[in-house]
Amino acid sequence: MADPSSYRPKPGQIPDTPGVYRFRDEHRRVIYVGKAKSLRQRLANYFQDLAGLHPRTRTMVTTAASVEWTVVSTEVEALQLEYSWIKEYDPRFNVKYRDDKSYPYLAVTMNEEFPRVQVMRGHKKKGVRYFGPYGHAWAIRDTVDLLLRVFPVRTCSAGVFKNAARTGRPCLLGYIGKCSAPCVGRIEPEEHRELAEEFCDFMAGRTGTYLRRLENRMMEAAEEMEYERAARLRDDIEALKKAMEKNAVVLADATDADLIAVAEDELEAAVQIFHVRGGRVRGQRGWVTDKVEDVTTGALVEHALQQLYGEESGDAVPKEVLVPALPEPVEPVQEWLTGRRGSNVSLRIPQRGDKKALMETVQRNAQQALALHKTKRASDLTTRSRALEEIADALDLDSAPLRIECYDISHLQGDDVVASMVVFEDGLQRKSEYRRFQIKGFAGQDDVRSMHEVITRRFRRYLAEKERTGEWAEDGAEDARTEAEDTGTESGATAESGATAESGSPATDLGAASVNGFKDEDGRPKKFAYPPQLVVVDGGQPQVAAAQRALDELGIDDIAVCGLAKRLEEVWLPGDDDPVVLPRTSEGLYLLQRIRDEAHRFAITYQRTKRAKRFRSSPLDDVPGLGETRKQALIKHFGSVKKLRSATIEQIQEVPGIGRKTAETIAVALAQAAPAAPAVNTATGEIMDDREDEAPETTADASGEPVPAGAPDDRRGQER
Repeated sequence: MADPSSYRPKPGQIPDTPGVYRFRDEHRRVIYVGKAKSLRQRLANYFQDLAGLHPRTRTMVTTAASVEWTVVSTEVEALQLEYSWIKEYDPRFNVKYRDDKSYPYLAVTMNEEFPRVQVMRGHKKKGVRYFGPYGHAWAIRDTVDLLLRVFPVRTCSAGVFKNAARTGRPCLLGYIGKCSAPCVGRIEPEEHRELAEEFCDFMAGRTGTYLRRLENRMMEAAEEMEYERAARLRDDIEALKKAMEKNAVVLADATDADLIAVAEDELEAAVQIFHVRGGRVRGQRGWVTDKVEDVTTGALVEHALQQLYGEESGDAVPKEVLVPALPEPVEPVQEWLTGRRGSNVSLRIPQRGDKKALMETVQRNAQQALALHKTKRASDLTTRSRALEEIADALDLDSAPLRIECYDISHLQGDDVVASMVVFEDGLQRKSEYRRFQIKGFAGQDDVRSMHEVITRRFRRYLAEKERTGEWAEDGAEDARTEAEDTGTESGATAESGATAESGSPATDLGAASVNGFKDEDGRPKKFAYPPQLVVVDGGQPQVAAAQRALDELGIDDIAVCGLAKRLEEVWLPGDDDPVVLPRTSEGLYLLQRIRDEAHRFAITYQRTKRAKRFRSSPLDDVPGLGETRKQALIKHFGSVKKLRSATIEQIQEVPGIGRKTAETIAVALAQAAPAAPAVNTATGEIMDDREDEAPETTADASGEPVPAGAPDDRRGQER
């Protein structure tokens, strides 16, 4: 715990101008970002008597080790810079709203030749019109199903569209009149785009004009005694009215507005937003946040506005934003919103009438959301806290391990040896911190040696960063740097579907750290620079001893190590002959098992990816200058690598794009490449001599995973 007076700047050093400031901890990680109209006055508030500070503010200033600031010319610039830095650094003490779900939108892909109507989630894309968000995807599909009768816009995927165009037959929606079938040319691209524009206009709330137009056309058809066409128009009008009834009128003056309500207590706050377009509620969403700083309702509203409109522009920002409390000061925020929209935006508190009544409804939704969130989270928070305390007691730690890293080694019969590192903070997954390694120091199967290499590489980076920032310097530091630069590489990693990216591009342990990992300003997430309180390894005594030896060799003595053995779920500590046995019902054991299993999953996923990539390799991969297009052309011409290997240079030259020099290079490369082993039927043991060897020399197991020829069917115990 730091004393704020140890890093307090002198009052004369702080400018009395607008700006944005950052507090950093001892590891140079940004833990708080704030803005101020006067930096001098605002920062002075943090360096008063600790007893007079809010408990969370006191925790922040005692966790911090330094403060720095950037001067800007206006408060609007300060607001923009604050938003950018909060998004970039993800500071732990700032208000960060968490969506309680991933909200679906109705999207129309106007950036395509034939716009498509579909349900979309996640980040918004350029050139796509969005409507919503909606509470449920089925609500979107019900609405679209009604509207397709009147606006038969394309809804199929690119694959279905191309297949229909190839066969000349539309899909079922084309036959039943719910698609204009642009795939088979029933409608021109310009007409289909006009249809999509009408669909967007209707969804945007401009419904009255279109309904009156349809009613006039229906009356004209009836007068001309075209009763079938009049009946179709009548049904179209009923479908549109039914779709409109799904969103009741809440504001009679066809207002476009967003209403934001906040429900809060001392620890948490919930925000609810109603999106009203054309007087109807077109979307709803909710956020929840921990109040990790002393913050007013107006400040919570300001943070909500930043998150809601930080990436939006144009009509996505409404003309009117109704809030329960105004930010202080309100002028910069209103000016910022006006700049995002491109025209004037009214930010105000509703005082009377329909808007005040609707705001009360939004407020009740926020209160219910907060109550529901607290009900869901109470047991989870209690359980996680108890689990961390049980681990601390069992391992005799000074405090609960808030950051835990777990390592696992994976291979298949000694090939493609890799390792994983997963991170849990406060008992929760931190997927942005996951890393994966290729074992480069040696070949073959040796889990103990692999564990020693991985722990050494990971904590060399930590020490190198401490040295770089001046936190650690002693004799031999230069040797450590040189040794680190000579260590092998580790790949970047990508989480499974739904998760964030877990690493960058491949880089040497330290050489690329100075170029890629640490080249920018300190404080950004996704680094090796932050130490855990506990290292968990997947294994027993040998793996634990290897991990502890690696830390000892690096001179690190303030990180605890333990191992979790799969057989009896025993917890092993360095130097102990007997394991620590936690009760089967222990929350601490359950948390360790979750962490170990996640490390195992992550390692297995990476190992299988590497193995599959190796199986897909071809002798043509080693031919210099031969790209993917010409490889495919060669295989298509000859049918297989086996036939290509027996072809003459003149025959190879017959392939389009292959000259004599390239043909000679291909012939030499294939002649030097050792012929692959014959494929084996794993069920019968039969050698399949007549195979087409352009495919990888593999078979597949029952699950569809590739297996090297001759490998046993049951891989349990073979793959780690």
